[in-house]
Amino acid sequence: MKAKKARGESKTLDPTATLRSIMEGTAGASGEHFFRSLVQYLAASLNVKSSFVAEFNPERTHVRTLAVWADGQHVPNFEFGIEGTPCKRVLSGAIQHFADDVQQLFPTNEHLRELNARSYLAIPLTDESGAVVGHLASIDDKPLAADERELSIFHIFAARATAELIRRHAVRQLDDSRCREQRLRIGRKRMEAEVAYLREELRSRSDFSEIVGESDVIWKVLRSIDMVAPTESTVLILGETGTGKELVARAIHKNSKRSNGPFIRVNCAALPESLVESELFGHEHGAFTGATQQRMGRFELADGGTLFLDEIGEMPLPTQSRLLRVLQEQELERVGSSQTIQVDTRVLAATNRNLLDMVDEGAFREDLYYRLNVFPIQVPALRERKEDIPTLVRFFLQKLAQRLGRSIDSVAPSTLAAFQEYTWPGNVRELENIVERAMILTHGNTLQLPNGVLPTRRPKKNAALVSLAEVESEHIRAVLAHTNGVIAGPQGAAVILDINPNTLRSRMEKLGITVER
Repeated sequence: MKAKKARGESKTLDPTATLRSIMEGTAGASGEHFFRSLVQYLAASLNVKSSFVAEFNPERTHVRTLAVWADGQHVPNFEFGIEGTPCKRVLSGAIQHFADDVQQLFPTNEHLRELNARSYLAIPLTDESGAVVGHLASIDDKPLAADERELSIFHIFAARATAELIRRHAVRQLDDSRCREQRLRIGRKRMEAEVAYLREELRSRSDFSEIVGESDVIWKVLRSIDMVAPTESTVLILGETGTGKELVARAIHKNSKRSNGPFIRVNCAALPESLVESELFGHEHGAFTGATQQRMGRFELADGGTLFLDEIGEMPLPTQSRLLRVLQEQELERVGSSQTIQVDTRVLAATNRNLLDMVDEGAFREDLYYRLNVFPIQVPALRERKEDIPTLVRFFLQKLAQRLGRSIDSVAPSTLAAFQEYTWPGNVRELENIVERAMILTHGNTLQLPNGVLPTRRPKKNAALVSLAEVESEHIRAVLAHTNGVIAGPQGAAVILDINPNTLRSRMEKLGITVER
């Protein structure tokens, strides 16, 4: 294997940036383009000298590479006999890892010698019958101790490479038969089998039991979880209210190295501004009125585990400054104390608001935004994944059966049709509530949808034909919805409306506007 230039003195890439690059570089690709992208990003993520993907000949005596990345560039494919190479051991069907001194183990292998190889890591690629058809490998001129993150990357992309090899073999066979109609039909089946294979591989290795759905947008979320969970990176989970952002956070925790540690959730919107720092960072006895004893904060409680900051957009600006320091330094002081406490806590955050807009408005720190937005995951609204509604409905029927004492094993077609036509502003949470309501009202074992269970939206009036009081009322309601009912404070509705909080409360009382708590 002859490389044209030596590898540069580049630093190891940021794990999160690399994982995101792998997803972007290989998603949707196929054939030669996929394999070339795969080996390039694999070498970059592991910071190794060379990576390649190869397939065995039918007799399992030779290997031909499908893409090779060495010393910072793609190099031409080549073929070689497997005798005297670590590639031969891949035929056993097990991962082959030689952490150091690989040349001493295979002294006649000229490719290892040309690369000045010290370490070798390979994973077999198998066909539908379980036979080894190829392998994905990385070679380096320094020792390589494969950790969980590296093996996770190998498993994920070995599964994708396997599916691509199966697809290539199918197309090759059909090209030989020159049957275009059959090629299209079987090609479609192969692609379906590829998707099923990848999804089964992901499900079998990960705990996503609480996230229900088979749509492409949900599987994009699951792939993102699987990629980022083994790392220590901060994750920002984005999505509307009721989409399941907390489920995503729990799945990241369960599939991480911290799964045996605590998972602590903090709802930033539910904490009074005067107590939020005490809740997060703890306080000493006498730190403020009512502090009758020392108390650990949520960061300390989550030490060795994961802290989930839900509705991070509602966090007051002063607390944002302290949070930024904890994220950067992994240390804090309790309220009323000057003693520094070290913590080992991974932070996941979620919001239904546009934090960049809040940055522009001065309501959210820009430096904190970029510190949180290392690896964003967008959770889709239910209206964007309506094909998942039948699966979700059946899941909720089983989940609610014991609590309600009802056994409903089927759903009326008209009910499913109504569910799929509705826009679901409350998303999955609203769907669960409506399924529960419908179960209570249903007679028999087939879920029905009595009138009034599914909300109906009143048509909007022509703006030119409504009264001034109606316009004012609608505007105040919209602002209150934006602030989640918060009236006073730097992020409250009164600031947005530019009026005194007491004046706003008076207007609300006059217009009959109430805020649910």
